[in-house]
Amino acid sequence: MRDLEGEHKPVGTAKEEARRRSFAWDLAETLLIALVLFVAIRGLILNYRVDGSSMEPTLHNGEMLIVNRRAYMGIPLGRWLAALPGVEIDQDWVWYPFGQPKRGDIIVFRPPNGGSEPYVKRIIALPGEHVEIRDGAVYIDGKRLVEPYLTEPTMWRGMALNHEYVVEPGHVFVMGDNRNNSSDSRVFGAVPMSSIVGKAWLTYWPPDEVKLLGTPAHSLE
Repeated sequence: MRDLEGEHKPVGTAKEEARRRSFAWDLAETLLIALVLFVAIRGLILNYRVDGSSMEPTLHNGEMLIVNRRAYMGIPLGRWLAALPGVEIDQDWVWYPFGQPKRGDIIVFRPPNGGSEPYVKRIIALPGEHVEIRDGAVYIDGKRLVEPYLTEPTMWRGMALNHEYVVEPGHVFVMGDNRNNSSDSRVFGAVPMSSIVGKAWLTYWPPDEVKLLGTPAHSLE
């Protein structure tokens, strides 16, 4: 008669191996979920460190921002719908579920000079608008722009000197809030919307500077 005792593992050992396998699976599952969440979150938001004083007094050097990367997400519905039989629609029509860039939005965008560090500025004018700087203020299509966040008149005019600047289609004209100490569209021209990384949503560091960065109530007079 064969001795069958050697063909079976002790009950305690089998339970311990089962626990180890269960722990390993739970750990792998947790790490996978964490990875998926990390990739998803990074696809939605971005943290950005303010470098310099060009956005004073709204943003300060060294502050940390959370940037919404999907704020201006566009879906080319025109291209898809135009492929349907019997549907007549502009193929260039793009649907923006969360809205398009607005005057007053603070945006982070890829630098126009080919640098590696993104810029942060405020949108001042939109496609097709005429920008002029005179009498210490910005004029859009001949109307004075009231900017409640400024602490001093806009004296430096840059490429808007002695003439109006017309914003190209698909572009936005940006300026820093520290209006006389900012390298912005007065230097490098309007920014392509395709270069916008996202809309600045809030500051989260340092703790005493935490605040939401909403779009101010502008007016044209």
